[in-house]
Amino acid sequence: MTTRLLSARLVLATCLVAVASCVSVARSESFADWAPTPPRGWNSWDCYGDSVTEEEVLSNAEFMAERLAEFGWEYVVVDIRWTVQNPGTRPYNQTDPVFTVDGHGRFMPAPNRFPSAADGRGFKPLADKVHDLGLRFGIHLMRGLPRAAIEEGLGAPAGGYPIEGSAFKTSDIPLTDHGAVWLRDMRGMQKSEAAQDYYDSLMRLYASWGVDFIKVDDLNNPYAQPGQPNYSGGEIEMLRAAIDRGGREIVLSTSPGPTPIDQAEHISRHANLWRVSNDFWDEWPALERQFEQLHLWTPYRSEGHWPDGDMLPLGRLAIRGERGGERGTRFTPAEQRTLMTAWCIAKSPLIFGGNLPSSDAATIELITNLEVLKVNDHGVDPKQVARSESRIVWTADAPAGGMYVAVIRLSETGEPFEDRLDPSLVGLTAPVRARDLWAREDLGEFAGAIPVEAEPHGSRLLLIEGADAPAGE
Repeated sequence: MTTRLLSARLVLATCLVAVASCVSVARSESFADWAPTPPRGWNSWDCYGDSVTEEEVLSNAEFMAERLAEFGWEYVVVDIRWTVQNPGTRPYNQTDPVFTVDGHGRFMPAPNRFPSAADGRGFKPLADKVHDLGLRFGIHLMRGLPRAAIEEGLGAPAGGYPIEGSAFKTSDIPLTDHGAVWLRDMRGMQKSEAAQDYYDSLMRLYASWGVDFIKVDDLNNPYAQPGQPNYSGGEIEMLRAAIDRGGREIVLSTSPGPTPIDQAEHISRHANLWRVSNDFWDEWPALERQFEQLHLWTPYRSEGHWPDGDMLPLGRLAIRGERGGERGTRFTPAEQRTLMTAWCIAKSPLIFGGNLPSSDAATIELITNLEVLKVNDHGVDPKQVARSESRIVWTADAPAGGMYVAVIRLSETGEPFEDRLDPSLVGLTAPVRARDLWAREDLGEFAGAIPVEAEPHGSRLLLIEGADAPAGE
């Protein structure tokens, strides 16, 4: 049954992509319906930084289609600065970047890195190839207006570019700030008719390419309020309106974080997923902090609205990435499993950050355990129920009855130890029956506390049911 549930998700996604590529189809009026379960896919950032090429994207897409699609992995996302012809690595090239811009002041893919994009074809040929594999295609963009669309020194014509489908030019857009302090490619846009027309033109373009997912950067840090100079919330609202008018179901992800918790209602009205932290990398202190961030967002998690723990820095990282040199993940095997356990029980999106073709067998096994992935897809009401200096316990209702339970060991030294999990802590009354989802084995019935052994920084993910209940699927 587990296999059929996840396979059905893939079949539905593939059919929707194929139909949407050929004909106009009715869209759901609620954008929450566009991501009914946490999105699952691959992003180029952790392994290729701002310099990924078309060949590298396709190699990861082909691997996903062959090895991961049957497990619900479906999004292939090209991350930051795909428009720059001479990108830098560690750090960005901000000295003499060569941007690729169309006649309406919109970034286009760099043709030397994405050859199929030449002659104004944009990402449509690449998106078509990804769709032909039965997958979905996504891109990254920075919020705001490209400086290259308004500054003559970066190639803009005097007076700016005409905005496609509008009487305005890019020079008519009122600006709010100089964009991200860490990347000076953009200027923030004040909420206005001209700015909305520009965002509308972007989303029409992306819809024509067949884009299914957009990760928009520099929206959450800071998440300024109306009346403040840097009102990023206005850009979020314009993005939502532009996507809704664009004619295609495009999942919206906001980044980087942390999204302020006091803006939970606002962000959930406009985005499908949003970052809960700054960039997350392969270090235990960063992972330990994420447990608390995911806990804080519990009241605001709902179908189609997913607090995002960020990408999974697993497998082969930093081939040309930002953080450190080329390496395999620095997480220990126990920490890798704990990462997956935490993201799955908390229903965070699962976006793999490493290079898939060079991932080892252990990594692929880690991300293709159907019983564990079912928790991410189908767990209900996930929440932290206990935390101490030594452990964290999360639960989620299982769809066929019983409870998914994650136990995470926080201590980093010592031998594996046997914890004791009282069923009453997770709302059940003994006797109970338990199944280890990582090991895919039944543990038997327990008249009292369940022994739970975990190594340092390790975890266990269990399905616990009443002893008299039908066996879980």
